[in-house]
Amino acid sequence: REAALQVLYQWEIGRTDVTSAAETFFGHQWADPEPPSEEFRTFAIELAHDTVRRLAEADALIADTAERWRPERMAVLDRLILRMAVTELLRRSPAPAAVVINEALELARTFSTEDAVRFINGMLDAIRRKLDAGT
Repeated sequence: REAALQVLYQWEIGRTDVTSAAETFFGHQWADPEPPSEEFRTFAIELAHDTVRRLAEADALIADTAERWRPERMAVLDRLILRMAVTELLRRSPAPAAVVINEALELARTFSTEDAVRFINGMLDAIRRKLDAGT
């Protein structure tokens, strides 16, 4: 998920397509001396692609839940973490919702602020409840 977030950040900031962003990240910015496994790389790229494909649906849920706070007004990394987690919740990821939310909170702890962690937790919990009520 961290690699997918970094690919999405490249996509957002660089205004490029996800495939190019992934190639840049894995080809030029991968910090480990050993390349990532194919399974790792595939998971990250698929999650990034799916997040972009479901952007309108995820942003609508985020905007509706945030009430008067559009996603484009949020900090870039907070917005991307939310979008990625909402995408996993929407696609009914094999990971349970609690795991998806916990992973998003860990990303927020690593890349954002403690206020963002609380905000993302509240948002994702509310979105999870909405999605559960709709099924």
